[in-house]
Amino acid sequence: MLKSSFSKGIIEAGCDEAGRGCLAGPVVAAAVILPLRYRHKLLNDSKQLSEKKRIQLRKDIEKDALAWAVSFVDNNEIDKVNILNASYLAMNRSVDQLKTVPELLLIDGNRYKPHNDIPFECIIKGDGKYLSIAAASILAKTYRDEYMIKIGKQFPDYQWHQNKGYPTAIHREAIRSIGLSAYHRKTFRQLPEQLELFEG
Repeated sequence: MLKSSFSKGIIEAGCDEAGRGCLAGPVVAAAVILPLRYRHKLLNDSKQLSEKKRIQLRKDIEKDALAWAVSFVDNNEIDKVNILNASYLAMNRSVDQLKTVPELLLIDGNRYKPHNDIPFECIIKGDGKYLSIAAASILAKTYRDEYMIKIGKQFPDYQWHQNKGYPTAIHREAIRSIGLSAYHRKTFRQLPEQLELFEG
């Protein structure tokens, strides 16, 4: 059972991102403030849930949350600032959009770069420990998947409706045969042979 809070009696926002390891598309982050002592028997880390359950849980989260926000940082911005900084940027933008100001941020992972004075705790595998982080992981994942399916209709060869921009064999084969789209991250190693070129 995931925990409803890290501290007692203060407003916490769980934060998580999706899409860091992708070759194409944005990195998307969410911030979620759930009610104190919130409970939901199905809410869990988005990676542990089916797509159908994630979509259903997204509706519950958006209905039950005291505040929530989702932010996108596109591939061009990722190429400018690098993926780690883009992830921080997406999280910070989500926190800024919350209609309630949190007193503590619960960050999934072991690193974070804040841009304000809100205290934070980095929690490794936090999406499997705290409900608010799990909720943020679900929003980030579902909004990003929805976006990748939408833009994938312009570029069916990459099969983004299935791989969502991750480096699958089909995605890489399409890159090899037709090249990169406007949504690909140009600073990422798109194909394994690129490493051979750099080492040669």
